[in-house]
Amino acid sequence: MAQNMTGQDMLGKVALVTGGSDGIGLATARLLALRGATVAICARREDKLEAARAEIAAVGSVEVHQLDVSDEAAFTALIEDIAARHGRLDMLVNNAMSVHYAPIAKLTLEHWRKDFAVNADAVFVGTKAAMKVMTAQEMTGRQRGSIVNIASTCGIRALPNMASYSASKAALVHFTAAAAMEGATLGIRVNAIVPGQVQTAATVDYESRAPEYAAQTTQAIPMQRGGDPDELAQAIVFMLSEAASYITGTALPVDGGKAAQLYMPG
Repeated sequence: MAQNMTGQDMLGKVALVTGGSDGIGLATARLLALRGATVAICARREDKLEAARAEIAAVGSVEVHQLDVSDEAAFTALIEDIAARHGRLDMLVNNAMSVHYAPIAKLTLEHWRKDFAVNADAVFVGTKAAMKVMTAQEMTGRQRGSIVNIASTCGIRALPNMASYSASKAALVHFTAAAAMEGATLGIRVNAIVPGQVQTAATVDYESRAPEYAAQTTQAIPMQRGGDPDELAQAIVFMLSEAASYITGTALPVDGGKAAQLYMPG
């Protein structure tokens, strides 16, 4: 596991990571706790939350909440409760995601709406609630708060059979920029991280079921490999930190060069 060597530079900070029970969310929550932050994570599955609690508690402070972020009232109440109990909310990572794979001809409106509910609507709800509590709290260093939204290369580049996921992630990217403009004079920074292929449990499972196609996908990445969740966590935590105090409104690809690649057939 990659570890940041800056020590406990986030002591006294409070963070919430959605979808924090596995993959990028878990790696981010673990790194934030390692650096001294009090970390809350939320996800839908209780068993995965409890496993994540044990893993994060081994390095720092964590609390877990069973929650579907598409429940507007519950998600807003969680953010307000965390801020009230801890006296502030310094960092929010909107990482929870929904994805449906289907050609447009077979994609249902229900699936389209579900992807937007989690990937776009919930990001709006969380950002709105977080900005409200952040605006009311004291500055620490150069900021009152920092929000990082997790996008996807599918949100900036087109791919067949991914219409609902791609469109919702594209909405997330532009919403991030709009929110950053409103937060800039308030001391609240809003940025997006744009992952490409990441070696989460779901990716590894897919590779075991379709090894030939998975190998072709990996070979199409300029760095010839998928990213590690800890590599994404390092980028996310950097964006959250005071080290990125003059960065807002960006969508940073962390994808082994994929978004920059001009594809030419061999």
